[in-house]
Amino acid sequence: MSDNVVVTSRPGEHPEKLIRRFIKKVKRAGILEEYREKTSSYIKPSVKRKIKQKKARREKQRLERKLNKRK
Repeated sequence: MSDNVVVTSRPGEHPEKLIRRFIKKVKRAGILEEYREKTSSYIKPSVKRKIKQKKARREKQRLERKLNKRK
């Protein structure tokens, strides 16, 4: 599920900016979140609720796209 995040240096790009781009890509890919889910044993109820709501939103959007595609 997790992908290898690759960030190539652009000509004249400052190393700090390269690191920022890497961090953004890692966040978008959800690698850190996935790692935390696998390694932690206890999940607070508020976090469980947020995860459940996020999954529900994604599923709803996916179904809407599927229905719109059929039209």
